[in-house]
Amino acid sequence: MANDGDPIAEHLRAALDGPWRDVREQARVHLDDARLYGDPYLDYKAARTRVLEQMHLVSSFGWAERGFREVEGGTGDPGGAVTALEMLAYTDLSLWVKCGVQWGLFGGAVENLGTERHRRYIEALLPLELLGCFAMTETGHGSDVANLETTATYDPATEEFIVHSPTPSARKDYIGGAAEHARMAAVFAQLVTGGESQGVHCFLVPIRDAEGKDLPGVTTSDDGLKGGLPGVDNGRILFDQVRIPRENLLNRYADVEPDGTYKSEIANPSRRFFTTLGTLVRGRVSVGGAAAAAARVALSIAVRYAEQRRQFADPDTGVETVLMDYRSHQRRLLPLVARAYALQFAQNDLVQRMHLVQTGQATEESAQRALEKRAAGFKVAQTRHATQAIQECREACGGAGYLTENRLVTLKADSDVFTTFEGDNLVLTQLVAKDLLTAYSDEVRDLDAMGWVRFAATMARDAVREASGVRQLIQRLRDRGDDGVDDQDLSRRSVQLQLFADREDYLVRTAGHRLQARAKDTGPFEAFNNAQDHILAAGTAHIDRLVLEAFIEGIAGIEDEAARELAGSVCDLYVYKTIEENQAWFIMHRFMSVERAKMVRRGVNELVDRLRPHALTLIEGLGVPEKMLHAAMLNGAGDAPVPS
Repeated sequence: MANDGDPIAEHLRAALDGPWRDVREQARVHLDDARLYGDPYLDYKAARTRVLEQMHLVSSFGWAERGFREVEGGTGDPGGAVTALEMLAYTDLSLWVKCGVQWGLFGGAVENLGTERHRRYIEALLPLELLGCFAMTETGHGSDVANLETTATYDPATEEFIVHSPTPSARKDYIGGAAEHARMAAVFAQLVTGGESQGVHCFLVPIRDAEGKDLPGVTTSDDGLKGGLPGVDNGRILFDQVRIPRENLLNRYADVEPDGTYKSEIANPSRRFFTTLGTLVRGRVSVGGAAAAAARVALSIAVRYAEQRRQFADPDTGVETVLMDYRSHQRRLLPLVARAYALQFAQNDLVQRMHLVQTGQATEESAQRALEKRAAGFKVAQTRHATQAIQECREACGGAGYLTENRLVTLKADSDVFTTFEGDNLVLTQLVAKDLLTAYSDEVRDLDAMGWVRFAATMARDAVREASGVRQLIQRLRDRGDDGVDDQDLSRRSVQLQLFADREDYLVRTAGHRLQARAKDTGPFEAFNNAQDHILAAGTAHIDRLVLEAFIEGIAGIEDEAARELAGSVCDLYVYKTIEENQAWFIMHRFMSVERAKMVRRGVNELVDRLRPHALTLIEGLGVPEKMLHAAMLNGAGDAPVPS
């Protein structure tokens, strides 16, 4: 069932396409190619071969070059690169991951952590003459990057680093490209020189020869079958006293002289470590974007199917009812569509911020720090949304949804790990909350655990709200009043934002107080561990508020009045559904009466009823062309005969 040429859908799509609308439109043309879609009937070995062939096709599009500076053979458009490669999620997530590893993680490490002496590697990796992998995670350490065990010990006699895996848990693991295709790895290891460790740095380590055989001292192995992503050759790497030239240290922020002298313009080790990791933020931005894109594909399939699949006859007419006309179906799918809109506006804002930072247009340290926190938070929101939405879409399509030919189970399997890589979601939520509790203080990165707890517990009461700009946005929407939400109209945007912000404020402030109280009687770990649930809730509330802000700003940019009004109703549904999901908290903490909570539930019903006639318009606004869905059940096979 199509709704081609819908002008409102076109305005919505233009708004959701964001600042790089032309890139998305061009990508839709490139991706209208059967060669770029996965083949679920291939075994994993054949799937890997196919994806490698697909990468060569993608390399001809010029997307990868956008992500690199002009002096390195690129076009200096990182926002365009992230946007274009995100579109690969519409075709095959294995292909997206492989391209992301090659040009985003491996290539990004070389560009952002390397210097002029490493330019030749970029010249080789762009056209796929050099295939690489990103070897950070170890069997024993994933999120705790600072305590990776792999070592790179400098030998001044030969001017070489000796890369070594000292324990079984130091094995690099789950590394995309390590099992078969990669010839070189960007290896994160503890730099040791003069008998002293200088912390984690990144090194370029050749791992295979031209024939694909392990180089001396390198042992690679295959992670084998996974829950999804069959086209990605995840593997393991062990190093046994592997020697590499001194120049293979990516030395943008630190270097080792021929005699072994360590030097860095960033004197503080903690600051240096976080600066190094901060330059790699593009990977986290990309993961969230691809997860949200996969969810848009699933929602596009499920809603279109619900518009054609009929089930049970109306007793008054004898005509079977399409699934989308059932309130239960509207409630299960339309709020997820609303969240998809919210997250796409949030992603557009995030990519633009990343682009400004990485092109040198936003140079202040606060911009980089804010980007890192926002990227972490949105990655959590987007990947959780993908997990929930794709599963709900699968169930909403019944038995048809379980057939591989309809893509939903493949999307489910391939996107599941997105909640884990580029940062486990719980760890990232904690990171967001920790930044909130310390009010972006430069001091905190240098504190030990006890120092951090003390600092967080004594922070300025309203520092987060003042620093974030949310007050100014509320002020733009209305003059702030002291009355509570029960005295106001929840359909007003300013009231909605106020409620989200007040929830965040309360959770952040009380988390600080809880840390302070516990720290008086116990150690820093116990104090933090005791409050961890509270801290995670604060992080989640902050993410929800940021997404709402981005949605509000996104709607304001829609020029067409009818499209803007429809998007406003979608935003209302996002708000009401978020409040409904957290209504127990709002009631328990007296932010909302029981009666007002019941009104919220009724409001969700009224909104899905209002949006029901526009379901296809909203789906087309998400921007996944129907011909790119590749779901067999949308060919009409699910239609039941309609009595005449």
